[in-house]
Amino acid sequence: MAEKMGIEQRKLSNGETHLDEPLANGTRSPDRGDRGPLSQRVKRIVMANLLVILTVAGVIVGVFIGLGVRHAALTRTQVIYVGFPGELLIRLLKMIIIPLVVCSLVSGSASIDPKALGKLGGWAMLFFLVTTLIASSIGVVMAFILAPGSGSVSKPRVQGLDGDVPVAKEVIDSFLDLVRNIFPSNLVSAAFRSYATSYKLVTKNGTDGNLTVAVEKVPFGTDQDGMNILGLVVFAIVFGVALRKLGEEGELLIKFFNSFNEATMVLVSWIMWYAPVGIMFLVAGKIVEMEDVGNLFASLGKYIACCVIGHAIHGLLVLPAIYFVITRKNPYTFLWGIFTALATAFGTSSSSATLPLMMKCVEENNGVSKHISRFILPIGATVNMDGAALFQCVAAVFIAQLNETSLNFIQVITILVTATASSVGAAGIPAGVQLPFTVFLLNVEGDAFGAGLLQHFVDRGSKQEEAVELSEVRMEGNPSAAAPEHSPLIEKRHKDGAGGDA
Repeated sequence: MAEKMGIEQRKLSNGETHLDEPLANGTRSPDRGDRGPLSQRVKRIVMANLLVILTVAGVIVGVFIGLGVRHAALTRTQVIYVGFPGELLIRLLKMIIIPLVVCSLVSGSASIDPKALGKLGGWAMLFFLVTTLIASSIGVVMAFILAPGSGSVSKPRVQGLDGDVPVAKEVIDSFLDLVRNIFPSNLVSAAFRSYATSYKLVTKNGTDGNLTVAVEKVPFGTDQDGMNILGLVVFAIVFGVALRKLGEEGELLIKFFNSFNEATMVLVSWIMWYAPVGIMFLVAGKIVEMEDVGNLFASLGKYIACCVIGHAIHGLLVLPAIYFVITRKNPYTFLWGIFTALATAFGTSSSSATLPLMMKCVEENNGVSKHISRFILPIGATVNMDGAALFQCVAAVFIAQLNETSLNFIQVITILVTATASSVGAAGIPAGVQLPFTVFLLNVEGDAFGAGLLQHFVDRGSKQEEAVELSEVRMEGNPSAAAPEHSPLIEKRHKDGAGGDA
């Protein structure tokens, strides 16, 4: 009986049993000897990747619709009507951002040990900081190589400013605004407003009787439209840790946030099936809105090319290389798993609105656990802005080249540090100046690779702990493995044999 149980246990550990049991996704493990006809295999592949296939089809159909409608000379009102189904997708995604971020972070930080929470957060922040600095460096190098601002005839103008240039924000005020937004004074207002420093010029007459006038730029606080997601993230993490410290008294509230989080993810799964339709009309609307692409590339062609090439290098080479070196896994298979989220970022031009779909994609397609994805991805959507940092570095060098100002080494370092710091907590949605869509693709991709790397570290650590525990159990449960056997029968046989030989 013991031998039979041992054989069954070895079969179970070697994966020789339960080959026909259903997996977590509802499919059955295929038999290695009989894979079925080709049509069934193709059907299984299509059903497993149905949402991704529909998303790709939506993007392609949207491009053709946009190119076809573009020549119809539509009015602005008609263009808005064309993009209405896509607008619904954006509104649905933004609707669940706040409950998703708050509930996922509270439940995630409450379910993880504080030491492990600090370790995960430290590794995530290190990865986000390093990749953002790399992206900023690529932007500066590409700007110096292509020199988009040199040889320009006229300086480009930003629409909506009417010739008035806003007062530049001081570096110290940018850091202070970041700290202020970490600690919002009102959580309700943080859901739709954030703090920003503005300036007013105060004139002071000279005290020596002369006509000299001193002008002082005095900062004052203003509330600007836009979610203060950084403050909500910090509050949710601290609140989750506090609930864990309560012990049994906080379990009921933790269960509430866990249930709220699961219900929100069910809503996300429903929205995902509408995403291909919404993305199709978003892409069509973007193409129709392009008024004169030729003139745009004629005036800012080198600048746009510099940004796009820099984003392509960082997104297709640097980030996949980091993921491959650490995990030894195919990074482009990982990217295929988040294609729906990338397509949504392409259509919506918003990395924050892509957060719900990103969580669903990395959990179902790339094997990232809920504890990691729902804790790291909201943080990454807030502080990890590789695309924005690269864009800002290119813009800074571009402006310096327009004004024929040479930059020294100290100024370049200042640009790198300032762009990295200002990208933290920046809005994940397009502001007044329309950014290239590659900015948001790069932001989303960096968040996903960060979650994948953390999952790899957690899996590797758990395997090492299991190996140590298993070796300890074997040593304790089988002491004869460490010491030789002493049997009275064996000793008696040895004595009798010795006597007979004598």
